[in-house]
Amino acid sequence: MPSHSPDPSQPLYAQIAQGISQLIDGQVFKAGKRLPSVREVAAQNTVSVSTAVQAYRWLEERNLITAKPKSGYYVASRNKGPALPATSRPPKYSLQVDSQNRSEQIGLENFPGPIVSFGGTCPKDPDFFDEARVRAAVNRATREHRFSLVAYTDSSGTPALKESVSRRALHLGCRLQPDNIVIASSCINAVSLCLRAVTKPGDVVALESPTHFGFLDLIESLNLRALEIPTHPKDGMSLSALQLALDTQPVKAVLSVPTLSNPLGAVMKNSDKKALVQMLTKHQVPLIEDVVFNDLLASDERRKAAKAYDVDGWVMVCGSFSKTLTPGVRMGWCEAGRWKDSVMRLKSVHGIQTTDVLEHALADLLTQSNYEARMRRLSGFLRERLEEARNIISECFPSGTRVSRPASGYTLWVELPEAFNTMELFKQCMAQGISFGPGALFTATDRFDHCLRLSFAGTWTDVERQALRKIGEISKGVA
Repeated sequence: MPSHSPDPSQPLYAQIAQGISQLIDGQVFKAGKRLPSVREVAAQNTVSVSTAVQAYRWLEERNLITAKPKSGYYVASRNKGPALPATSRPPKYSLQVDSQNRSEQIGLENFPGPIVSFGGTCPKDPDFFDEARVRAAVNRATREHRFSLVAYTDSSGTPALKESVSRRALHLGCRLQPDNIVIASSCINAVSLCLRAVTKPGDVVALESPTHFGFLDLIESLNLRALEIPTHPKDGMSLSALQLALDTQPVKAVLSVPTLSNPLGAVMKNSDKKALVQMLTKHQVPLIEDVVFNDLLASDERRKAAKAYDVDGWVMVCGSFSKTLTPGVRMGWCEAGRWKDSVMRLKSVHGIQTTDVLEHALADLLTQSNYEARMRRLSGFLRERLEEARNIISECFPSGTRVSRPASGYTLWVELPEAFNTMELFKQCMAQGISFGPGALFTATDRFDHCLRLSFAGTWTDVERQALRKIGEISKGVA
C-alpha cells in the first residue's frame, strides 16, 4: 500500500486514512473485501501500530469500513442508503419560545400499557455500561469518603473530580485548570448556569436548527428568545448564516453542540470550530458549548472542542458523562471562561449542590485505565445500531424519506416528504404502544412538522426492530 502524501495540516493517521479512502473510492479495495491488517498498514507507512489503528478508526467513523471481531477490517457496503436531510431554513428573526414543555410531550407517564420508546436519549440498555464497575466505584467512594456524608460540600466541586475532568479535557484539545471548573448536577444544569451568567430576560440566544428540545425548554424558562441558525446534517451550524445573524440581530449568546449535535448528529469540522470561536470573539459574544457526546468519537482529533481554540475566554464549555460512562451518576461540569466567578456564585446562590461521594466515584471511573477501551466499545455498538436502523428505515418508510448519518451517538433525524405530519403519526404510533420525538418538539418555529427524531438509547431487540418497521408502515397512511 503506498504511503499517502503528507499534509502538514492533518495528523499522520488522518493522512494514512485519506490515502486508504482514495483507494476505496477507486475500488482498489472493493466492498466486502478484507483490508490489510493493522500491522501491515503500520509497516507499509513506517508508523506505529497505534497510528495505524487510529487511521482505521477514522475510516470507521465515516462508515467507510467495518470491524469484525477476530477477523479484521473490511470495506463497507457501497450502498449509501437514504439521502441526508436538507439543511434547515429557519426564519432570520428570533422567536419567543412559548409551548407546552417539550420534555413532557414525549413523556409516557399516562400510557396504560407497555411501550417501545424511541423518544428519550437517556441510555437504558444494560449492555452499554459496566454496572458492576460503577457499583464498585461507588462502594469505594462511600468507604473512603464516608465522613463527607455528614458535612457540607465545597460549592464548586471536589478537587478529585475537577482534576479528573481537567485530564479528560485534554482529549478534547483543552487545557483547563481544575480550579476553574465548576461541578453541576447535570450538563443541562451547567448550560443553565452559563446562560444565567451571560443573559437577562428578553435577550436573544442563537442555536442550531433543529436543536435539543431541552435547550428550548431552558430558554423558555429563562424568558429568552431563540434565534435558530441553518444547520447542515453533516457539518453543523452554518457560519455564514451565524455571521449574518450577528450583524443584524442583538445576539447575546450562542448555544451549540458542534460535535454530534442533538438531534442531527452533525460534527463541525475543526477548521469551522476555530472560525466559530474567532467570529464570536471578534463580536464579543459568548459561546456556550455542549461536549456531552464528544467521547463517542474514537480519535482526539475528531473529539476536539471549540473550546480548544479559545484564547480570550469567550467559550463556556459544558459536559457530563451520563451518556458515555454511567447515566446513574448524573453530574455535569463547566469551565466558564471569563464568567467563571459568576457561574460559581450562581451555583451557590441557587443551592445547586452535588454529593461528594458520587463525585469521588465518578473521578475514580474517569481515571481507570480502560476508559478509552470502553468508549470504543460503546461507540462501536452505537454505529452498528444506527446503521441497522437506517437500513430498516430505507426499506420500510415512505419513498423520499431522508435520514441523518451520524458517526456515532444515540439518535437519527428522519425527514419524511413534506406532505406527512409526524405529530399525527406520533398519536397513531402511541395508540400502538410506540413512541418517538415528533420534529415539532425540536424547534421554536413552525418547521419540522414532517420530521421525527428516533433515539436508540434503549434495548435493541427484534421487538424494537419490528416497532421501527411499524412506524414506517403507519407513516405511509398519514400523508
